[in-house]
Amino acid sequence: MREILLALLLLLPAPPQPPPVPVRVATVNMHSGVGADGALDLARTAAAIRDTGAGIVGLQEVDVHWSARSAFADQARELARLTGMRVFFAPIYDLPGAPRRRFGVAVLSAYPMPRTENHEITRLSTQDPNAVPAPAPGFAEAEILVRGRRVHVYVTHLDYRPDPAVRAAQVADTRRVLAADEPGAAQILLGDLNAEQDAPELAPLWTTLTRADTGPTFPGPDFPHSAKTLDHIAVSDAIHIRAATTRPGAASDHWPVVADLLVPQG
Repeated sequence: MREILLALLLLLPAPPQPPPVPVRVATVNMHSGVGADGALDLARTAAAIRDTGAGIVGLQEVDVHWSARSAFADQARELARLTGMRVFFAPIYDLPGAPRRRFGVAVLSAYPMPRTENHEITRLSTQDPNAVPAPAPGFAEAEILVRGRRVHVYVTHLDYRPDPAVRAAQVADTRRVLAADEPGAAQILLGDLNAEQDAPELAPLWTTLTRADTGPTFPGPDFPHSAKTLDHIAVSDAIHIRAATTRPGAASDHWPVVADLLVPQG
């Protein structure tokens, strides 16, 4: 009798898979709150972030008590307050002062972030005139629970120099960090990569990640002739990109990039 019951159970159809979870993400190089007009206006930055409608936002060029250019404000904490979101700040530079002067990237999230980490990647410091490429922090990771699904969100800002050597090393470091996640992990990379999608140094990224296709993100001084696509959203195979776009505006010298994603339920 037991054998018959087991055989009948094997004939039953598999239970339907739960539908994927929609989530909107954005990446914003906020230029320390200084807009295209040269004016510092963090409230305008916050409004631009809110206007994306994103539940997860990666930020680059975030000042925390850094300098007079941003009125020595804690921009990470202030943006969290103005947007009503959680924040994780990952400094690239952490210099002495009272309070300490810090500059880096951040994650804003409408969802819980049970684990965060500031990873090291290769950098060529702008704060040391005798710097050589060396591991340094500023590659943010936040494990985010999106309606119960664990998603690894990474925020980065790659080297800006014309010579791609440091960026190439940073790409290798990025792939190493992402490879440490569990097999089949839901991964999202948000950032200013300071290079176009087809730049040779970025090619290794696209072997394991799919980039959201958007228009220019950096208008430059002679738009549209000077426009470049420097800011990117990319995802692992576990995530489906439904749509992506840029949001032209004056809150920064870069435009926000927004993507609507589908994350499979675990």
